[in-house]
Amino acid sequence: MPRRPGSRRSFLKASAAALAAPAFLSARGANERLNLAFVACGGRGGHNMRQLETENVAALCDVDAKAVDAAAAKHPKARKFADFRKVFDHAKEFDAVVVSTCEHTHALATLAALQLGKHVYCEKPLTHNIWEARVIREAAAKTKVATQMGNQNHSNNDFRRVVELVRGGVVGQIKEAHVWVSRAWGLQPAELAKKNENHKAFGPELHGLVGRPKDSVKPPADLDWDLWLGPAPERPFSPVYVPGPKWYRFWAFGNGTMSDLGSHWLDLPFWALNLKAPLAVEAFDPPAAGSAGAAKPGQANPEIAPATMRAVYEYGPRGDMPAVKLTWYQGDTKPDLWTDKKIPQWANGMLFVGEKGMILADYQKHVLLPEKEFADVKRPAASIPNSPGHWAEWVRACKTGEPTGSNFEYAGWLTEANHLGNVAYRAGKRLEWDADRMKAKNCPEADEFIRREYRKGWKLG
Repeated sequence: MPRRPGSRRSFLKASAAALAAPAFLSARGANERLNLAFVACGGRGGHNMRQLETENVAALCDVDAKAVDAAAAKHPKARKFADFRKVFDHAKEFDAVVVSTCEHTHALATLAALQLGKHVYCEKPLTHNIWEARVIREAAAKTKVATQMGNQNHSNNDFRRVVELVRGGVVGQIKEAHVWVSRAWGLQPAELAKKNENHKAFGPELHGLVGRPKDSVKPPADLDWDLWLGPAPERPFSPVYVPGPKWYRFWAFGNGTMSDLGSHWLDLPFWALNLKAPLAVEAFDPPAAGSAGAAKPGQANPEIAPATMRAVYEYGPRGDMPAVKLTWYQGDTKPDLWTDKKIPQWANGMLFVGEKGMILADYQKHVLLPEKEFADVKRPAASIPNSPGHWAEWVRACKTGEPTGSNFEYAGWLTEANHLGNVAYRAGKRLEWDADRMKAKNCPEADEFIRREYRKGWKLG
């Protein structure tokens, strides 16, 4: 598979071939139980299984035999698999699929389910790159099954109240927004690891690591390492990758904090401000001596995503909403308003800056700023219905056809935008984005980060 995105015509041709299977909605009534196939059933997959225990477990799949056996002990009637591709040979036995694999196999398992007309719940981020997100979004639109990405706070009812405040114009037109997260998982220079608690997560094995591990270690007996690698480039096993989500710091398997937490924290401004594809994106390197320096070509590490970075998205007008600049901060960088202590010092936050004031939010709460000026403000009437819960919302959609909040149409655009921040960082320049062609108009060298080459024996569709 070529690295470059290719033409729109070739993309549509490939997508059409992948969408030949008929679409359908579950014929089950609202009180009948769904038969679910779980692609990955340890870790995050196990958590999703517990959230969906009202339904039947028909199939269990994991590259870790221990994880499959542990899940099978609770669901002895379910079929067991190691290779998710074989799950779909028994498609008549289940109605829907829950994909909780590592990021680099999300799209392959998800598209296989969509091709068979199965409802899909896929963990975030939806895909490993922009091209995959486009394929999945367009496939879901054709099949019309119930879909949901696992950015669970999209079903947070407090988020709904913030969206209503923004769209209701309580703080005036929004022309800038800022999102920051303090997690600093990624490229971890040893000197930072010693000084900063953010850089100590998951133990010392990643501290000071600046490239691919060189030591060859035998995989655990229960882990099928070849299947775990899936479409990613072949390499020896290392405990630096697994167990745990350490893998997500490596470009081969994940995209660092940008695509992971971006799925959660960029969700609210994306929703409230009606965002889709930006006009331009620029990314910046970790602060040096107290200042943020612009990324330069070749500055991004070829193996490991950054712990600290900043990405600036430029969006044009949308309906009656004006052009807006959205800035993402991760790790050891924060907005100037935060650094200058002009807003509450929340470790993580989403800030909407309007003509009349500001709205600051996190997962649990929100506040209008300045607080004294908005103490008696009249809030808009609730117009967005509360959610029954992220998983319950998807189950309901499978059975009744009611919409989900983070369906693959919405989640596909969000995922593309998150990945684009990383593309700008890795390309090392401001990207002028042509969303229709999936190309940076001024940066052909960004192509290799938009679509990846799969290992022999693996393909999408």
